[in-house]
Amino acid sequence: MQPITQLAQLDPNGSYTYADYLTWEFAECVELIKSKVLRPMSAPTFRHQQYSTNLVIEIGRFLKGKPCRVYAATFDVRLTRSDGNGDFQIKTVVQPDICVVCDLAKIDARGCVGAPDWIKKSSRPATRATTPKPSSTSTRKTACANTG
Repeated sequence: MQPITQLAQLDPNGSYTYADYLTWEFAECVELIKSKVLRPMSAPTFRHQQYSTNLVIEIGRFLKGKPCRVYAATFDVRLTRSDGNGDFQIKTVVQPDICVVCDLAKIDARGCVGAPDWIKKSSRPATRATTPKPSSTSTRKTACANTG
């Protein structure tokens, strides 16, 4: 199988797992809905980065001396399934702007396995109109390949 080096090589109707995601060699960030590639995401603005950085600093200060840790994007959060936690079973990879994890056993070299205790995902006015609203059966998922 040829390496995936361009977003255009992905089948827009295909279904992807974390194992697939790990093989992607392009730099674009993509959103996934039920393991489906939705669209490339633009880079965050200066204002967004400033806001996120300030929030990470304040949360870090609050958590000092506590067992929880704060992590900032880009940071893979792999949401696990009841049928297994292997790379081929994980179909949801989220890139929250900020997350807090209190069970540090969830942290590994590639990010977080399982749901963090708290996440913050910001959206900009320009993308809100084109971003699907989450529902009980479909949640917004984000993945950025090779950012670690």
